[in-house]
Amino acid sequence: MKSFYKTLVIILMMIFPVNYHVKAVEEESNTVPLNLRINMLPWQEVTTILPNKTTFTIIDFETGLSFHVQRRAGKSHADVQPLTKKDTKTMKEIYNNKWSWKRRAVIVKINDQLIAASMHGMPHGAGALNNGFPGHFCVHFIGSTTHRSNKEDPAHKIMILKAGNQLDNYLSKVNPQELIQTFAVAINQEDDYLLDQILTKSDHQQDFNELVKDITRIDISEKELLKSQLEGDHAQLVKVPVVVKIMTKEDGRLKKEISFTIQRIGLTDRWLINRDELYEEFIAGE
Repeated sequence: MKSFYKTLVIILMMIFPVNYHVKAVEEESNTVPLNLRINMLPWQEVTTILPNKTTFTIIDFETGLSFHVQRRAGKSHADVQPLTKKDTKTMKEIYNNKWSWKRRAVIVKINDQLIAASMHGMPHGAGALNNGFPGHFCVHFIGSTTHRSNKEDPAHKIMILKAGNQLDNYLSKVNPQELIQTFAVAINQEDDYLLDQILTKSDHQQDFNELVKDITRIDISEKELLKSQLEGDHAQLVKVPVVVKIMTKEDGRLKKEISFTIQRIGLTDRWLINRDELYEEFIAGE
């Protein structure tokens, strides 16, 4: 935790060397300066902090790159646009110079406040600024929903938790069905770190990684997960069979039933997906 905030201090000092002042985090201190805390704020509160036409800074959690944006619209999340062509260029660099719907953990900076958030990187809809960005993109916060639903997007939720340094705490409490949904998020967002956090270690890890690289998308419906019957809170191993839709680079669209073996060492330990057994499920029938 302390190293995370010390890294954040360095990033912020590099980004805002003139008008952003932070206190040094002492090695022996267990506290964090208030203006360095990343707040997990609900959308209902964020929308009042960032009303339409507000300009603010987005910091990418993974790379530390930052750019300026303006909120232009959005009822259940913020529809924003890069402020200038330079900001558009930086945003595209974050996405390896290719626009993408993939979600990324980001930190929103407004004045001296930091807020955990998630963004995607695909221009869509209308745009009004002379910034070289053909439309707008979406920034989600806790409780935000997508344009087409009244539910939180699972991938945005995971990225918000990641940005707020709350992912480990969340994963320690998820049930087997939620863990499977998190697995789908990790695959679809190409998040190797998240994948390693929810799978058991394996002597055949390289084979599994090669298999995963061939998958471009996996869909597991909530209805499928709700159908699964678990053995109660006192189980240490459960099998959850679900029908999944898979898109692969080699074979295109596939639909098959996969049984997830989910285990934990003790009743107070976190659930993990058995990597070896999942690998066998994926290659079965090939």
